[in-house]
Amino acid sequence: MHLVEFVAILWPTTVLLLLPAVTQCGKCPRVCICDSKTLTVSCTGKNLTQVPATIDEVLFTLDLKRNNLGELARGEFTHTPYLTHLGLKGCRINSIQEGTFRGLARLVQLDLTNNNIEILPQESFDGLSSLKQLLLDRNRIDEIRPGAFSQLGSLNLLSLTHNQLTYIPNMAFQGLLNLQSLPLNHNSLNNLETEAFASLLSLTHLSLSHNELQLVGLTHLDLSFNPMTFLGEMSVSMPKLTHLSMAHMALQDVSAAALSLSPHLSCLDLSHNQLHYLQPLIGPGQLQSINLTGNTNPVWCTCVLLDLHVWARDGGVKLQGNCAGPPHLSDEPLEGVLEQDLRCRRRVGGLKEEEEEEEEEERTVTTTELKSKDNCPENCRCEVSPEAQHVSCEDRGHTKVPRGFPNSTHLLDLRSNHFHYLPGNSFRGIPEVVSLHLDGCKVHEVEAGAFRGLKGLMYLYLSNNEISSLDKEAFAGAQQLMYLHLDGNKLTHFPSEATLSHIPKLLEVHLERNLITKLEPAGLLQPIPMLRGLYLTNNSISTVSAKALDPATNLEILHLGANQLTDVPRELLGHAPLLAELHLSRNPIRWIGPKAFQAVGRSLKHLYLDGQGLKKEALAGLGSSLQSLALEDNQLEQLPDLSHLTGLQHLTLDHNPLMCDCNLLPLRRWMEQAGLNVSATCGYPAELRGQSVREVDFKNCSTEKPHVITNSTSLTKTSKSSKSKLTLLNGVTTKRSNTKSKPKPAKTKPRVKPSVAEPNRPLKSALKTAQRKSKKIQ
Repeated sequence: MHLVEFVAILWPTTVLLLLPAVTQCGKCPRVCICDSKTLTVSCTGKNLTQVPATIDEVLFTLDLKRNNLGELARGEFTHTPYLTHLGLKGCRINSIQEGTFRGLARLVQLDLTNNNIEILPQESFDGLSSLKQLLLDRNRIDEIRPGAFSQLGSLNLLSLTHNQLTYIPNMAFQGLLNLQSLPLNHNSLNNLETEAFASLLSLTHLSLSHNELQLVGLTHLDLSFNPMTFLGEMSVSMPKLTHLSMAHMALQDVSAAALSLSPHLSCLDLSHNQLHYLQPLIGPGQLQSINLTGNTNPVWCTCVLLDLHVWARDGGVKLQGNCAGPPHLSDEPLEGVLEQDLRCRRRVGGLKEEEEEEEEEERTVTTTELKSKDNCPENCRCEVSPEAQHVSCEDRGHTKVPRGFPNSTHLLDLRSNHFHYLPGNSFRGIPEVVSLHLDGCKVHEVEAGAFRGLKGLMYLYLSNNEISSLDKEAFAGAQQLMYLHLDGNKLTHFPSEATLSHIPKLLEVHLERNLITKLEPAGLLQPIPMLRGLYLTNNSISTVSAKALDPATNLEILHLGANQLTDVPRELLGHAPLLAELHLSRNPIRWIGPKAFQAVGRSLKHLYLDGQGLKKEALAGLGSSLQSLALEDNQLEQLPDLSHLTGLQHLTLDHNPLMCDCNLLPLRRWMEQAGLNVSATCGYPAELRGQSVREVDFKNCSTEKPHVITNSTSLTKTSKSSKSKLTLLNGVTTKRSNTKSKPKPAKTKPRVKPSVAEPNRPLKSALKTAQRKSKKIQ
């Protein structure tokens, strides 16, 4: 044996033997307890305000519970890259910066329970590629921003119980491809968007209990078109639910207790799945019908179906659908089959029965008797079972798409390889693939018919490649595609009509981080009339055709943030009557006209106008449907009237130089009456700069009902001189100064918008008093 080979074999063992010794001689913070054998450091209940810096690099477990860390800064744990378990329970953490956990690529468990976290921003957990369990219970989380969990591809458990979530947006859990358990009980959920749980391909346990006080009116739930393969025990927990639709999914098995916590369920739609059979259901005592129609549900009318048939007959449950076999019962309605015909014939006396026996003897209880079950390409990992049909070849250095996948594969993960281009018919022999991941594969060309044969494909991820253009036949053969991710490429134009015509069922298209400069010509979405989400953030769009989205009859989400728009595309919005979410953040829009949102005023629920440098804004046309409004990081000194936004639940005003004078009093009172926790600070006058609007003393303002805030009301900025004082009287500002210069006498009426045609007598008297005092000063 060569010396080099001997050292290579001996080295891992030597490192393991030396680790305890290294740690024992290393640093241990004075207030902590360090165990060199288990590589554990415990610093619990020490009132620490920051993560100790004097901790050994080689450390597996760090327990910091019951401290006072406040905010977790970027790179907080770069000095402990070998951590596998991190405990931050009860540390009074209120925010997590992007990149806080970057470098902890080995971490498998993160405990953040019992803290004060309110918002989960984008890429909160960037760098935690190996994380299996994330515990966020008992915080104050009321918002999950898109991309918060996008880096957690290995996560199995995400626990969000006992928080303040009221709303879950579409694709909130995007990136959690291996998530199996998602407890959301003990929140205040009252709104679940249609695609709230989309992309959760492995989810088996979803808990929504103890949200019923806010879901008292929720009787119908539609989870259709989500590629779930298995519905486990207690998966749907909604006490008031009467109608549940799980059509057009990939269900192969449903647990008998899957709906045990939904006792009032009356109608269950399981059409167009992959169910060979169904067990009698436990719990829903008021069930009236089960829909098993659709050619994809190959229900086999043998002895396997007998228990369900008897249960349905005794309970008065109508079974909708037809038998797929055996041949003599093919296309027979499930309701019409006689129970004596539901049998499985066996060999008798070593002799074969007639031809029918051969058809029926195969019991199809297990839904995955796969001919190619044991086949798996080299450098790939195949998990084929009744619960999942996943194949992963992620980051294995493949330069060509491998061949020989199990023919029942549903999820195919080929991320981080080096394909460069995808030739035609690249995915032959796997027609049941639902989700295909080709992120970061350095693909620069997709040939015509590359995805031909993927008849069941719903999710296609081509993110972070080098695609600059698309062949008009690129998606030919993938006619069931619903979610297309092309973000992070080099596209200079919106995909052509010819390209999109092959995927008419598209619901979402992601084109973020490309090089698109224009949205034209008219009718870009005409080939994809069902589109609900269009994502164009971080392009260079400066020109928008007025009819680019004509028609966009089903569009609900439009992201145009971080582009080069100088105006709100008012005419463009007029073609999207159902628009509910609009992102215009970080565009150079300095002024918003009074009719900018009039076309979508009735439908819009979420509006993002942050980071634009806005100096003047009008919100006319928006109404009670608006639930969230983002205005932070602008140049607003005053605000328009917000009193008509009666449905507003979230408002952000951080980093605006607000003028804290009497004209801001209506905002203050409105914030208190509406119960909104709004973070807003004063920019002017100088003596109030940085002070929270909630803490400003408005006692010198008029006790009468304040005028509504409008853009026409304004007060002159006070001098920054420390010698000047501000006196507030009925909204009139007078300036007292110790300088010799004489202020001009107040000869004109103050610039305050009157609430009636003529000021009342008490107001006139107050004005005269102010004038007399001004003359005395002179």
